[in-house]
Amino acid sequence: MKSAPTTSPATRRPRSRRSTQPLALEGRLADLGATAPGGLRASVLARVGLADTWAELPSPLGTVGIAWNGRGVSWIGRVDDQEAFEEHFRSTIGRPLSRVAEVPEPLARAVARRLGGDRRARVSLDLRGHTPFEVAVWTKALEIPRGEVRPYGWVAAEIGRPRAMRAVGTALSRNPVPLVVPCHRVVRSDGSIGQYSLGGPEAKHAVLASEGLDMAQLEADTRAGQRYLGSATTRVVCLPSCHHAQRITARHRRPFATLGAAISAGFRACRDCRPGSGVILAA
Repeated sequence: MKSAPTTSPATRRPRSRRSTQPLALEGRLADLGATAPGGLRASVLARVGLADTWAELPSPLGTVGIAWNGRGVSWIGRVDDQEAFEEHFRSTIGRPLSRVAEVPEPLARAVARRLGGDRRARVSLDLRGHTPFEVAVWTKALEIPRGEVRPYGWVAAEIGRPRAMRAVGTALSRNPVPLVVPCHRVVRSDGSIGQYSLGGPEAKHAVLASEGLDMAQLEADTRAGQRYLGSATTRVVCLPSCHHAQRITARHRRPFATLGAAISAGFRACRDCRPGSGVILAA
């Protein structure tokens, strides 16, 4: 009986080309990983909202830092100290933050349009981690036109929380995206300007002045008891900074200390600035 033939290593047939393809593919993938850009991981995380990137951007207050991710703008702040800017972001928002050379042109253009008063300019915001009340306050602030102001009580009444004026002020002080969400357009009911997260009352004055509002005159009128302004021609009464009120000529201006007094005199509340929000109609 013949024994089965044997094959020595020297005479063994070579493996087919097909069996080497997986090894070659793994090698190419390994090469790809070795040459990936250093910032790839950060950019991917930012794209899905697990991290943020930031760059500098001009503003009415000079250069500010703006952070964003794939969900939208998440932070705006002063950058006098860049390390402090990044640390404040990380301690408040809780995500990684890395700097890039510049803000993407579409985002920079949209923010510039928004700061210029174009409320149609779409700037997506990432407000995760904040309370529904805070988001409601900030969303209402977005409705205030450029160059106009509203009292804290107006915002509270408009969101259905008329007694929450103090809480409104607290929410505005925590606004992570000032300028885009214009918390500077909300003032105290006595006409005084109040605080501002981007640098205090002086900075708030500067931003409002850049929008064309004379806060010194507004504060003086309020101290003189002129909290509402009516037009003798239209018989409409407005908040003094309303764009309708600003067009009233001197001889047709009718100031009032209370909205109730204006209503009693035959005036009706403006539908745009809604001066009745957050006030008691007292004669």
